[in-house]
Amino acid sequence: MSSEALALARWPFFTYFLSLLCLAVPLHAATGRVECNSLPSKFTHRAVPYCIMLPPAFDADKTRHFPILYLLHGLGDNEQFFMHSGEWNLVEDMREKGELKDFLIATPDGGTSFYINAKDGKERYEDFLVQEFFPFIEKRYRVSPGRTNRAISGISMGGYGALHLAFRHPQLFSAVSAHSAALIEKLPVFLGGAAPQSSQPNRARILGGVFGSPPDPVYWNQESPITLARTANLAGLKIYFDCGDQDDYGFDAGATVLDKVLTTRHIAHEFHLYPGRHDASYFAAHLPASLEFHARLFPR
Repeated sequence: MSSEALALARWPFFTYFLSLLCLAVPLHAATGRVECNSLPSKFTHRAVPYCIMLPPAFDADKTRHFPILYLLHGLGDNEQFFMHSGEWNLVEDMREKGELKDFLIATPDGGTSFYINAKDGKERYEDFLVQEFFPFIEKRYRVSPGRTNRAISGISMGGYGALHLAFRHPQLFSAVSAHSAALIEKLPVFLGGAAPQSSQPNRARILGGVFGSPPDPVYWNQESPITLARTANLAGLKIYFDCGDQDDYGFDAGATVLDKVLTTRHIAHEFHLYPGRHDASYFAAHLPASLEFHARLFPR
């Protein structure tokens, strides 16, 4: 879905080399480190790769515990997107300037799952996250206990996943953020309607097989963050999301609907519709805002 992912897909050797470089040595002095591994799952029937970014303090003090941000990638990317997109440097620079507290950032490989359980039940990715991945990560990497120390964020498909998970399981997260989340109010219009005939198969592929083949509007609506936001108990959950006003997939319309739903329910949130499209330059420009959002909210 992201233009950066499409571009990198054309250069597999470059991506592989860069990922090895990121895993082998710090990118510059006094940085944290990245650890990548995989976790076998009974819900996905495969080992799910993940990466986790650890601040320098993680190794400096072996008794210290940290808050954690789960950051979910977009369609066409993987668990290493934070390194090969250059966002790792962004985090390190912000931390050196004192703009970020020390917290962990974990990025699981979501494939095309939208981070939910597939309609056919063959891959239960949401169950994997909630029942296996979160507990595993938080035990292995000394995560501070409790909702106040756990937040979730995402880009595009990952933005959908972050909002879905936070609204479905608000007791787990203190905050959620999303950039250009794949929010669609009416799936039949997105799949057909005014869209050019040539673009309809591509739009169906965007949704993968997780919502059925062809995508089932009933299941889409059932799992949609917009639907969940209408009734979920979101008390205490801090919410931030933004989108480009010229989003290539029309996700700006869905973001506006979500804003109206939350406003009607008098649920505090921060929403921005910025100039921009659905591309790497937009994500890079606005990701610092969500990182600062979570940094402000995590306990000291």
